Amino acid sequence: TAGFTMAVTLPRAGNIGGGGFMLIHDAQTNRQTAIDYREQASSKADRDMFLDSGGNPVDDLSQITHLAAGVPGTVRGFELALKKYGTIDLARALRPAIELAEQGFPVSQDLHESLLHYQDEFALSPEAQKVFYQPDGSPWPVGALLVQKDLAASLRLIAENGADEFYQGSIAEKIVADMRDNRGIINAEDLKNYKAIEREPLQGSY
Repeated sequence: TAGFTMAVTLPRAGNIGGGGFMLIHDAQTNRQTAIDYREQASSKADRDMFLDSGGNPVDDLSQITHLAAGVPGTVRGFELALKKYGTIDLARALRPAIELAEQGFPVSQDLHESLLHYQDEFALSPEAQKVFYQPDGSPWPVGALLVQKDLAASLRLIAENGADEFYQGSIAEKIVADMRDNRGIINAEDLKNYKAIEREPLQGSY
């Protein structure tokens, strides 16, 4: 629930287009486990994709273009955690995030400063610009209500249809179309084949 909510309220750190790791301690069995839902490279990725014709690295290619994106793991990872270790279902876990995205929440000082910092990057995406910035191009001020209707719609689809909606359904189709339109390489097979993996964590004492 916290992770999905951060996808709405802290977009620079928590989002459904990213990935991560989760450590879980089961107090009843005294067992630790880890879920790896980190982003993965596209099947179309190659070793020279961030180099120019002379073999030199091009920073922007690996940082702010569609080529820089990995296949997202967050939605699949959270679904696995909830199914295997959770006490509520996916729809219930998503409810606060959907409400905040649809009805809005006050922009914090931290979020405002983040939008100021990444203003040039946001300018590359007209759709994102419409959501996170005012019509004059300035970021929403502290205290303004940030509403994210499209994100709310996506989260609702995931709540209704599960993670498959993100990886094989209408959301997947939009991701693939956006990649195709912006020289990205993530394709339908990449999304369909993504799996979150449960791993045995290294343990020690000190």
